[in-house]
Amino acid sequence: MSDLNDEAGGLPPEGKASGEPPGLPRPDELSSRERDDAMGAYLMMFASLGLGLPFPLINIIASAVYYFVNRKTSRFVAFHALQAFLFHIPVSLLNAATLVWLIVTLVKGIFPASFFVLCFITAVFNVVFIVYSLIALVNARRGLFFYVPLFGRIAFDWHYGERQLRKKATPENKAPRGFWG
Repeated sequence: MSDLNDEAGGLPPEGKASGEPPGLPRPDELSSRERDDAMGAYLMMFASLGLGLPFPLINIIASAVYYFVNRKTSRFVAFHALQAFLFHIPVSLLNAATLVWLIVTLVKGIFPASFFVLCFITAVFNVVFIVYSLIALVNARRGLFFYVPLFGRIAFDWHYGERQLRKKATPENKAPRGFWG
């Protein structure tokens, strides 16, 4: 709907010093579509988690597709989609490792104690994943930011941090070094 260069996406107003962080959009500045798309990133995680149980790596592909399709909608949507995608990677890889080990264990017929430890760790990670995702989903629908530990900082820096300030800076023409003295 809106380009990354608009006010609703959170760019700083004109005349703001380039070293300052860009302004974040207020919930009332975000369209209902932007809030729905941001919430959709977390809903996509649940849908792909349910559909991808036999094949956990499908979850990562589904989250990546959602991010790359919706990242230009607005920076608010891009932030939530990237955070959801990054948060989904370790949980999906852990689920995949547990599934592979389960298949190997079933074939061998021997269940070592370490397998049950991995199953417990996987279950804990999945519960934490679901709780944080639900909190992020509700906040995204309200037009608020919610930062999942580690992944929230990465997603924020990617779409609102220094990288965005450098990217939006007006390029400057200069003569080649040593050409004029």
